[in-house]
Amino acid sequence: MSAVEALIELNEGGLDFGDYTLAAKAKKDGFEAEGDIYKVKTFGEITKLEKNGSFAYESVPGTAVHGFKYTADGVGFFVEGLQDSEVTVGLDENTEYEVEVGGESVGRITTNLGGKLTFSIELSDEPVGVKITKV
Repeated sequence: MSAVEALIELNEGGLDFGDYTLAAKAKKDGFEAEGDIYKVKTFGEITKLEKNGSFAYESVPGTAVHGFKYTADGVGFFVEGLQDSEVTVGLDENTEYEVEVGGESVGRITTNLGGKLTFSIELSDEPVGVKITKV
């Protein structure tokens, strides 16, 4: 896996988006997938995804995300980048979630009033799996 050349695309595993190798900001708006409209902004410093005009994902610095898919209980995806990142995901507000990174639990985190859940992730040469499940 690597940066997503098309900035955003749909595959059978979910959405792929983001390109942390870009020196300048790039964006794609109006990407339609499974009845939803997405907007992505990405480059080396940040990657941000909106779904139907609402916040869905952000990483600082920028990352590439593969297989991003919401479920009834949360969200799952693989993430990669050049250095460790702080990741924020948009979920239900004031809700507790179990967060797993690389197959290991990092604990339970409760979203804020805006539904944002933030955690840090150590990145390496290989994509790291993230699973966030409602408790």
